[in-house]
Amino acid sequence: MAMAKAVAGLIYENLRYANGLPVESVIADTCIGGTAEAIKSAEKFALEGVGLTITVSPCWCYGTETMDMDALIPKAVWGLNGTERPGAVYLAAVLAGYNQKGLPAFGIYGHEVQDSSDASIPPDVRDKIIRFARSGLAVAHMRGKSYLSVGGVSMGIAGSIIDQAFFESYLGMRVQTIDMSEFIRRIDKEIYDKDEYVRALAWVKKVCKEGRDYNSPRLRRRKAQKEHDWETVIKMAIIMRDLMAGNPNLNSIGYGEEALGHNAIAAGFQGQRQWTDHLPNGDFMEAILNSSFDWNGIRQPYIVATENDALNGASMLISHLISGRAQVFADVRTYWSPDSVKRVTGYKLQDKAEGGIIHLINSGSACLDGTGRQTLHGQPVMKPYWELTPADEDECLRATSWYPARLEYFRGGGYSSGFTTRGGMPVTMSRMNLIKGLGPVMQIAEGYTVNLPLKIHNILTDRTDPTWPTTWFVPMLTDNGPFRDVYSVMNDWGANHAVLSYGHIGHDLITVAAMLRIPVSMHNVAGERIFRPDIWSAFGAMEPQGADFRACANFGPLYGRY
Repeated sequence: MAMAKAVAGLIYENLRYANGLPVESVIADTCIGGTAEAIKSAEKFALEGVGLTITVSPCWCYGTETMDMDALIPKAVWGLNGTERPGAVYLAAVLAGYNQKGLPAFGIYGHEVQDSSDASIPPDVRDKIIRFARSGLAVAHMRGKSYLSVGGVSMGIAGSIIDQAFFESYLGMRVQTIDMSEFIRRIDKEIYDKDEYVRALAWVKKVCKEGRDYNSPRLRRRKAQKEHDWETVIKMAIIMRDLMAGNPNLNSIGYGEEALGHNAIAAGFQGQRQWTDHLPNGDFMEAILNSSFDWNGIRQPYIVATENDALNGASMLISHLISGRAQVFADVRTYWSPDSVKRVTGYKLQDKAEGGIIHLINSGSACLDGTGRQTLHGQPVMKPYWELTPADEDECLRATSWYPARLEYFRGGGYSSGFTTRGGMPVTMSRMNLIKGLGPVMQIAEGYTVNLPLKIHNILTDRTDPTWPTTWFVPMLTDNGPFRDVYSVMNDWGANHAVLSYGHIGHDLITVAAMLRIPVSMHNVAGERIFRPDIWSAFGAMEPQGADFRACANFGPLYGRY
């Protein structure tokens, strides 16, 4: 019981939910010595809404009588490494039981022997408990929630062909689908909070600086059209949020059903081209919702995928739930080799960029946190939203320009955010892909953002679109496989989109993927940082990546039926 209370205290002090609140633990009323107590504990956990379990013991217990038998929640076991009491013996025995019954569990076995009087949690045990809990909470939080698909397939992008079975079987989520015309209905019938709209419009006029209009003079929209575009895109942002999370204020104007929302923790907006050929684009809506602030102040980011790329949306969601931070949605646009940069600009790439760079850019949908203008100890950072200050918000807004949409792309107008991400940030690029006959696989590339001299940056971005956010990314190399050089990372990336999250969180993504039974097809995470269920080694301890594929195939998706 003392071990259980120590673990609960560790989790409370070190972990927060994505909404910023400290993580709560529920402890069984009694120690579990047999089946009767195990069942009572399971009943209590179910009533309390427990989403994952950690079993702790310094001593011997009857493994198959005491184990957590719920197949749908992640589980871990910490057996004390101490010769006076056989906690490690219990650990080995109960893991054997889990493996035999096909219930993957994470084993936590301290590296050093502890004395029976030592009540501390060793550092290596602490790390595994926190990693398991952080990843397991992401899995638990998705269960029962929704992905809101607004519109259909955007421009033939495979990620926006929504595979509902994937969400149901692997993430435990349902998919809600609506047509983009719902936005028109709510705009025309004024189904939004008008007071909030007035406040949002005033905020935008005050802090969102408009950038240069790159359209040719004959195409440029008149001032009145641009003002109307601003009004429309602000309403779109409010409406998308209401569609996802609901808004009780809509009750007061007679729209009780609309007030409920769709219980969505992620969404996607098709936009191109049926919407954007006629109406202002979704760039402002997506960028501001994905950010950690808006006219209502600092708040938890929403997850909204450009072009309704639901697979990128799922990747954004998982990284957000792990980190609590806003996520950058981007095209994996171009690999610039040192020779190509030299040929085009005359500049020789240096330092981390000397082996080449990957240009991440999309049409203005990236979160404003991605500017890298938030700082911690003088370094650029993307903070969890609960650590943001008004000064951080101001710096992100000052670093962002809102450019009138390029009408060759967006005939209906709108505004695209434009900024350049500051270099020097540790980041993780990730992506979920669906492969026929295999199912979902995850790709992970840890690396850094880098700076380029302004003149060189301008030459390169002008070849694409200077009105969109740009991040120059360099993955860390391992001298083998897809990470032998920067080109190979780009060449092996499985789709045109990726997610960029602050920090090197690849190890947590790997743990979440194992919990969901999603194999990781490529990563550059060091082996000692990887934490998967104990049974994964039975599928090939000498070849961990192949073992990952075999274990995931053997157990199938966490929620079945795929």
